Amino acid sequence: MQASAADPTMSQQPDKNDPLRRKASFGQTARAVFWSFFGVRKRAHYESDAARLNPVHLIVMAVLGAALFIGVLLVIIKWVVLG
Repeated sequence: MQASAADPTMSQQPDKNDPLRRKASFGQTARAVFWSFFGVRKRAHYESDAARLNPVHLIVMAVLGAALFIGVLLVIIKWVVLG
């Protein structure tokens, strides 16, 4: 017997694949973004991160990481050029 679309029991169970319900700490998200910038990831770690990291948090952390990276490059360039 198939459950109908209006069956209330079907809508009460949360979807574990829902990106907004994924739980990961700030440190776990930062570590995943750092290793992604560095370019070295093991497949097992990638799959683990893909299952538990929130995509919105990843985007925010990636933008912050890129800004930090650009800032560090500008400081190094200024230090080298101005001596």
